[in-house]
Amino acid sequence: MYLKKVDGPRAVTLADGSVMTVADLPPGNTRRWVASRKAAVVRGVVYGLISKGDALQRYGLSDDEFISWVRAVSTHGEVALKTTQTQKYRQL
Repeated sequence: MYLKKVDGPRAVTLADGSVMTVADLPPGNTRRWVASRKAAVVRGVVYGLISKGDALQRYGLSDDEFISWVRAVSTHGEVALKTTQTQKYRQL
């Protein structure tokens, strides 16, 4: 069996003890962003699985958009990433 050479870690252990790998990240051509996919990208960057710059480039995100995802998760949890909850959790 051959392993493909990748930059950075192949897997990281999250705070709850679960393991996240690069395969757990959404595909690069994702167009429909549901809360679970946004949270996966945020967890990947926060735990060092993928760099912020790589995530922005891979998913075509703006810096402001990604920062808003991180802020929403850190303040209110993953539920704040749902588009139906945007008004409820919006920062004024």
